[in-house]
Amino acid sequence: MYLVTMLGNLLIILAISSDPHLHTPMYFFLANLSFIDTCFTCTIVPKVLVNIQTQHYTISYNGCLMQMYFFMTFALLDDFLLAVMAYDRYVAICLPLHYNTIMRPQRCLLLVAASWFCSHLLAFSLMLLMSQFSFCASHSISHFFCDLLPLLKLVCSDTHIFQLMMFIEAALSGVVPLTCVLTSYAHIIHNILRIPSAGGKQKVFSTCGSHLTVVTLFYGTVFVVYFQPSSSYSPNTGIVASVMYTMVTPMLNPFIYSLRNKDMKRALWRLLGCRKCSNL
Repeated sequence: MYLVTMLGNLLIILAISSDPHLHTPMYFFLANLSFIDTCFTCTIVPKVLVNIQTQHYTISYNGCLMQMYFFMTFALLDDFLLAVMAYDRYVAICLPLHYNTIMRPQRCLLLVAASWFCSHLLAFSLMLLMSQFSFCASHSISHFFCDLLPLLKLVCSDTHIFQLMMFIEAALSGVVPLTCVLTSYAHIIHNILRIPSAGGKQKVFSTCGSHLTVVTLFYGTVFVVYFQPSSSYSPNTGIVASVMYTMVTPMLNPFIYSLRNKDMKRALWRLLGCRKCSNL
């Protein structure tokens, strides 16, 4: 799974960067998503593989905090970037005549830079609070990486401020981007229903279908884990959901975006040197 995730996302990045036809805002955001998914997976899976190979399931305190920090950063980046991609689709479908003006390169760079800044800021604030806690009892967590809720179970300090901060950040980084996604698609669906031809409707749906699939996979599993009180956290449910959004979703994203996209398939065939296939 790790090798497929790395290879798939790297091929997406290389195909987009090497094909001038794909130098558009939509594919610029997709290349960034693939890069983030690659980093996200590298934050967790290599350590898991080492643990399985050595049968030595430990991590240092500083290593745990750093893993938690980068895990949160890239998870938050996924949140923000999926919202940016939904906005890009909204402008392309609902405001096509103004698309080049609204989604100019400078604005695209600004949206991505703002996503990186906000993600690092929110993740750093939580890591800083977590580093102030004292841990008592067992130092063993029922998880395969240093996640927030399993670590909170080991804390013997007062965690009310941390949980309040976590709830506020979940609203800012989860509810706000998801609202942006839902609002964008509400406008898109309204526009689709006004298209008279069935072929036109199908073309728009195929354009947005890949993004909607990724949004559903990612948000569905994240909400299961983080939008609940830490007292009601179930380790088994948390582990299964975490496997989905840390390993399965990043692995599936390249397939979801490439198999239903003719431009991506052509670019991938060209990248792999199969020119006859790219003309099919």
